[in-house]
Amino acid sequence: MSDLLTMTGISKRFGATQALADVSLSVPAGRVLALIGENGAGKSTLMKVLSGAHGPDSGSMLLAGRPYAPSGPHGARLAGVSMIYQELNLAPDLSVEDNIMLGQEARRVGSSRLSRWLGPFIPVDRAAQRVRVRQALDLLGHPHLRSETRVGDLPIAVQQLVEIARALVSESKVIVFDEPTSSLTRQDVDHLFAVIRKLRDSGLGIVYISHFLEEIRQVCDCYSVLRDGRSVGQGELAGTTDTQIVSLMVGRGVADLFPTVAHTPGAVVLSLEGLTGERSPRDVTLKLRRGEILGLAGLIGAGRTETLRCLFGLDPVTNGEVLIASNRTDLGNREGSTWKAHPTLKTGAAITVVADAASVGLGAGSVRHERARELSRSTRGRIRAGLGLVSEDRKTEGLAQTRDIADNMTYSRLEPYSRGGILDLARRREEVVRWMKRLQVKANSPEQTIGQLSGGNQQKVAIARVLHQQADILLLDEPTRGIDVGTKAEIYRLMGELAAEGKAIIFVSSYLTELLAVCDRVGVMARGQLKEIRPASDWTEESIMSLAVSI
Repeated sequence: MSDLLTMTGISKRFGATQALADVSLSVPAGRVLALIGENGAGKSTLMKVLSGAHGPDSGSMLLAGRPYAPSGPHGARLAGVSMIYQELNLAPDLSVEDNIMLGQEARRVGSSRLSRWLGPFIPVDRAAQRVRVRQALDLLGHPHLRSETRVGDLPIAVQQLVEIARALVSESKVIVFDEPTSSLTRQDVDHLFAVIRKLRDSGLGIVYISHFLEEIRQVCDCYSVLRDGRSVGQGELAGTTDTQIVSLMVGRGVADLFPTVAHTPGAVVLSLEGLTGERSPRDVTLKLRRGEILGLAGLIGAGRTETLRCLFGLDPVTNGEVLIASNRTDLGNREGSTWKAHPTLKTGAAITVVADAASVGLGAGSVRHERARELSRSTRGRIRAGLGLVSEDRKTEGLAQTRDIADNMTYSRLEPYSRGGILDLARRREEVVRWMKRLQVKANSPEQTIGQLSGGNQQKVAIARVLHQQADILLLDEPTRGIDVGTKAEIYRLMGELAAEGKAIIFVSSYLTELLAVCDRVGVMARGQLKEIRPASDWTEESIMSLAVSI
């Protein structure tokens, strides 16, 4: 079988960092190649060389037997290479059709010499475009998605499908899928895999990047592993075990992929009673204990993220009560006992923070309520109450990509470094360095921009932020999405250490294996409702999915 794409001896250096060192890669026609490696292994850099975003320092490429050296991403697309990135590259204010056809619009004049000169001035053939867009959406299993819909109004999972449809309308020879399932439902994943198989069978070359070996097994034929910017292994997936692949990725055995740290749940620190949002969640009731990791499973749209957003004050609550136990003394009550806050709600829900309050089942002691409206009308009140949220969307919501590590880590709690309105930057830097060491953030310095870090290191900074702000209750929404197995293991270990310190954690994940391995209890949500909570040992992946799809 001939190689459709060949990359030979590719090297790339950024300053003192050798991102790629003599990397070679071959993509056969009619095959799906899994490109595997930890964050920072060089996968993204190699694909940016392929897509024309970076020029290699040395090495060569052949596409369909001809020399290939794109001048940029547009040149790569015209040559037949399409990229589908994990982080969406869409214009949110444009329609589905305009996003799919962006840069490859159908014009009313054919391929004449005149059309080449006039280019953008020739009117767009909307009818022809809609036919191509409809064919792509039909192939993806979403024939009812309206082409005139504004992309910014679509859920993230559907936006991901628009990104994929854009590649399908191109006359591509090679398509690169970079973590394409990170925001898709199980049904959409199945559709996508069916599409990839069709593309493979039509003779295209597919590069598939994923940290989920289960996905790779389902859709890929062969593999290539990068580690520290070098090729360390390649071959056929058939006959290669997961243990062998992971050992190549991380340079060590797989025994510690799900490390556990002994911890014992204590008194209830958070109690939800009938929590209801405008659209979701619906009547959610649960209790969370100090030193406990509580997992929330469910399909996309089940209400898991919405529950955390309501708790954190990002989404409006229409009914219910939230009780938070806290021994902290910086909640607007200098005497340190109790305060009661009414958030901005449409009806009479309330959030109450109590310290050792036996009357609400959160411990022993007396209760005294004080109104603190100024603390509750924004997320600042939740932060001061001891809540910390790590968003599932770290690119647009979780981190400020153009700011540095120090800013991102400390923005939610600058008080320790402020003197008369002036920041003590040296003192802040010392504290940031300490957190970087604890979470093993790989970066040049605290002044490095977040956007320059790998996905795994960005996620570590997001977690460091909520720890730096002294959160007692951590709301972690898909904290391991899109990061490599080695970094996942570090985050699992960190979660166990935090639970052992008495932190309470709600852990939302679509990866059932990690929920069952890491959590003390797991709850399943469906259609906005919390169906059931059991000890993790009482669940199986099959029983979770059965309940998650129930009516």
